Amino acid sequence: MFNLTETLTFDQANMVVETTENQKGGKDLYLKGICIQGGVKNANQRVYPVTEIGRAVKTLNDQITGGYSVLGEVDHPEGLNINLDRVSHMITEMWMDGPNGYGKLKVLPTPMGQLVQTMLESGVKLGVSSRGSGNVSEDGAGEVSDYEIITVDVVAQPSAPGAYPTPIYEHLINARGGYKALELAREVQGDAKAQKYLKESLVNIIKGLR
Repeated sequence: MFNLTETLTFDQANMVVETTENQKGGKDLYLKGICIQGGVKNANQRVYPVTEIGRAVKTLNDQITGGYSVLGEVDHPEGLNINLDRVSHMITEMWMDGPNGYGKLKVLPTPMGQLVQTMLESGVKLGVSSRGSGNVSEDGAGEVSDYEIITVDVVAQPSAPGAYPTPIYEHLINARGGYKALELAREVQGDAKAQKYLKESLVNIIKGLR
């Protein structure tokens, strides 16, 4: 079994950003779009048969409807384990539409979730990366079998076709004031005034990166 990750840009995923009112009188932010493509050879020269995608999507969605929290992270974590300090969102639903597996991701009020929210609200286009395991045929066809989706992560956009994406959060850490802002994010959960200041700081840092 191999660890398999497949990245789609914001546009490739037909990503939609949605905001909905929640029961607490606030607003929840969602990303919705294609999380994994079936039936085509992707940039990693792998092909996921539609039947494999459909089975894996159903399994994960059954876990969600059964009460299991499927959490996702920012950027490309190593391995299949979920790192709680890097969680930015949770998957609330997955379904098939044609050959592709779609997902709806709810951005959480975690430090990394606040980072994702601020970037989206500032117009940054973020992609998605499916993370799972499976076997890959050795005949050169690259066909995937026994596929299991572990989660879907939020990732930075590649700067050019075929380019490996440079994690935006690393730019933020290295930028002037960036590390301080990220450290502050870990301290302000539950403090509305501090969160407002944090968002303003991150927006200013992002503007400085353009």
